Amino acid sequence: MNIEALISKAAQEAVKALYGVEVPEKMVQLQKTRSEFEGNLTLVVFPFVKMARKSPEQTAQELGEYLQKNCGAIEKFNVVKGFLNLSIGDGAWLQLLSAIDADDHFGTKQATDNSPLVMIEYSSPNTNKPLHLGHVRNNLLGWSLAQIMEANGNKVVKTNIVNDRGIHICKSMLAWLKYGNGETPESSGKKGDHLIGDYYVAFDKHYREEIKELVAQGMDEEKAKQEAPLIKEAHEMLVKWEQNDPEVRALWEKMNNWVYAGFDETYKKMGVGFDKIYYESQTYLKGKAKVEEGLAKGLFERHEDNSVWADLTNEGLDQKLLLRSDGTSVYMTQDIGTAEMRFQDYPIDKMIYVVGNEQNYHFQVLSILLDRLGFKWGKELTHFSYGMVELPNGKMKSREGTVVDADDLMALMVEDAYKTSMELGKFDDMTEEERREIARIVGMGALKYFILKVDARKNMLFNPEESIDFNGNTGPFIQYTYARIRSILRKASQVAECPKNVELSDKEIELIQKMNEFGAAVEQAGKDYSPSGIANYCYELTKVFNQFYHDYSILNEPDEQKRLFRLVLAKNVAKIIKSAMSLLGIEVPERM
Repeated sequence: MNIEALISKAAQEAVKALYGVEVPEKMVQLQKTRSEFEGNLTLVVFPFVKMARKSPEQTAQELGEYLQKNCGAIEKFNVVKGFLNLSIGDGAWLQLLSAIDADDHFGTKQATDNSPLVMIEYSSPNTNKPLHLGHVRNNLLGWSLAQIMEANGNKVVKTNIVNDRGIHICKSMLAWLKYGNGETPESSGKKGDHLIGDYYVAFDKHYREEIKELVAQGMDEEKAKQEAPLIKEAHEMLVKWEQNDPEVRALWEKMNNWVYAGFDETYKKMGVGFDKIYYESQTYLKGKAKVEEGLAKGLFERHEDNSVWADLTNEGLDQKLLLRSDGTSVYMTQDIGTAEMRFQDYPIDKMIYVVGNEQNYHFQVLSILLDRLGFKWGKELTHFSYGMVELPNGKMKSREGTVVDADDLMALMVEDAYKTSMELGKFDDMTEEERREIARIVGMGALKYFILKVDARKNMLFNPEESIDFNGNTGPFIQYTYARIRSILRKASQVAECPKNVELSDKEIELIQKMNEFGAAVEQAGKDYSPSGIANYCYELTKVFNQFYHDYSILNEPDEQKRLFRLVLAKNVAKIIKSAMSLLGIEVPERM
C-alpha cells in the first residue's frame, strides 16, 4: 500500500463529490509537509479553486473535512493559505512498514519479456595504456547506470568498445620492439597494461628527444614533429597493420592480449563487467561499408580529393568528414560500424553512451547520422556526458606518465581504509583475513561513493583523504550504519512481524516516510540518468536513521511491542541501504 497513491485517489474522489468534476491524477500535487508545519503530506489546493468557486482557504477546508471523514489513513488536517497539510494516522504508517517488510525487491521493478532493451556503452579504453582515474569515473557511472536502468524494469546490455587500432597503438608496439629486449609481463612481474603503458611513455620520451635534435639543427618545430624518424616508423607500421602484414599483426595481437589480461584484473577489482565487448579493429570496416552504402543512397557526398563527407548544415551544424581521401576511417566511421554490429546482435530500443563531455559535438553528429542511416534509436540516442576528474594537484597527462593509475588508486584506497579502521579501533576482535576483506569493501565503497555522489555533468575534484571518513556524506558512513543495524539484529536473534498497534514518534514516522521514498528516488534516477540521486537518497536515509537511533533505544526498549516495531524498522532500513548501495555498485559489510 502506497500512502501517496491512496491519498491521491481519495483527493480525486473528494473533488468529484464536492465540485462534480473528474480530475486526472497528475492534477493532484502531493508533497512532503515542510518541517515548520504540522503534518506529513501536503495537498496543493490551487488547481481546484476554480472548480470550487471559493477561496483557496475555503477549498482546502472543505477538501480536508471530506478526506478526514472518508479516508481512513488521515487522522487530522490543518490549512495554511492554499495548502492542505494532512497528518497520517499511526495505523497507516504501520501498514506501510508491513508492506515494505513483505517486499524483498521494495522500490525496484523487475523486467518482463516486453520490457525495453537498453544498451549502455562505457569504459572505451585504448590498448596502449592502463586505465586511469578518468576511466574509473566512466566505469563506475556506466555500471551504476546499468543497475539503475534494470531497477526501473528495463532489460540491460552492458557493452564496451575497445580502441585497439591506430597510431597510438603502433607507438607502444614500436617502442617495445626498439627498447623492450623481449620483456613480457611474466619476465617483468608487471601487469600487461602497465607494461605496454610504459612503452607508450618511452616512445614519447624518445620522440621528444628526436624533435629537440632536429630543432637544434635548424628545423621548424612543426616540421620536426612530422620528420622525426620514430613517428615516420610508427606511421609505416600502421600502414602495414592496415595491409594485414603477418608480423605486425602477430605482434599487435600478442601485446593486446597482455593488455586485455591486465584490464580484466582491473575491472574485477573495480567490480564492473560487460555482457559484450566490441573491438574497433572489427568494426571500422563495417563503418566504411555503411558509409559507402549511405553514399550510394545520396545521404553523403564525395569531394574531389576522394574524401567522403556528411553535410549537416540543415541541422545547424557543419560538414563532417567520414572517410579520408586515402579511404581510411575516422572515429565517426568506427562508431557507425559499431552501431551496425550492435543492431545486428541485439534488438536495441535505447542506446546510452557514457563518454566525457569533450565529445558532446561528436554524439550530436552521430545521432543525426545514425538516424539518416535508418537506425530506429538513432535520433533518441543518449550521450551520458560527464565532467573531468581532477586531483588536488591538477590535471593528468598520459603521454607524460603523470596519470593517476586506476590500480594504484584502488590499492591506495583499500590501504587507507585499513589504516583508518585500525586507528579508530574498528578492527578489534577480527582475524587478519576479515580485516583485509572489510578494508577492501570500505576502501572501494569510499572511492565509488565519493565519485558517484557528484552530479555526473560537473567536473569534480577527487580527494582520497576526504572520501574515507566515517562521518558525513561518505560511503564509509553509510556502510558503518548498515553494519551497526546488522549487529543490532544479530543480538536480537529474531525479528517478528510488525506489530499492528504501536504509538509512533515523529522520528519514527519520518523514517518510514523516508524509506517509502526509495521507489520514487529509483524512478527519478532512471529518468535523469543520475547515480548521484541514489547516493543522495542513501545519505538522507542514513541520516534520518541515525537521528532516530540517537534518540531511541531499540534493544533496551522495555515495551515489547515498541521493541519489535523498532527491530522491523531497523531491518528494513538496512534492506533499503543494501539495495540502494548495490545500485551504485557498492558492497555493504555485515560488520565493521
